[in-house]
Amino acid sequence: MKRKVWLIILLVLVVDALLLWWWRGQQQERSQDAMIILAASRYDMDPALIKAVIWRESRFDPGARGSSGELGLMQIRAAAANEWAKAEKIEGFHHSHLLNAKSNVLAGTWYLKKWRDRSPHPNDPLPFALAAYNAGPTNARKWAKDTNSSAEFVERIDFPATKDYVKAVKARRDKYREFK
Repeated sequence: MKRKVWLIILLVLVVDALLLWWWRGQQQERSQDAMIILAASRYDMDPALIKAVIWRESRFDPGARGSSGELGLMQIRAAAANEWAKAEKIEGFHHSHLLNAKSNVLAGTWYLKKWRDRSPHPNDPLPFALAAYNAGPTNARKWAKDTNSSAEFVERIDFPATKDYVKAVKARRDKYREFK
């Protein structure tokens, strides 16, 4: 009998821990919604896409740092950040300012839009934009050369991590579609 009671107590504790873990994950996923809406509105982008990129890049951790110098929620490198700051006429900008969630989401959204707008596949520019964001524009242009569709483009991506990135972000974007 004692053993059954202890098993029930243990089961309740495990269920409580799992519920707490799930709840904290839900809170974290919603933690940047205001910044996402602001950036989406400013740059005429899909908020579900921005949220999906943040999910993939940093799992919503504004202090995230990448191994190649990427910073923040959208894991922005110095070169992309400086392009954004110059385009937006931001004086005194420093790459470390990207640890601020607002600056980071604005810069990342601007950069993603830049490559979306330059996609050679106007009917579905997202794969090109995501590949340029993840693997750099030089690689994206190489994969896009002589392609007629975004599906053909995705098949040409020869970096498995980038191909997975494009597919994962698109799938997560679909999950966030109800996000407003």
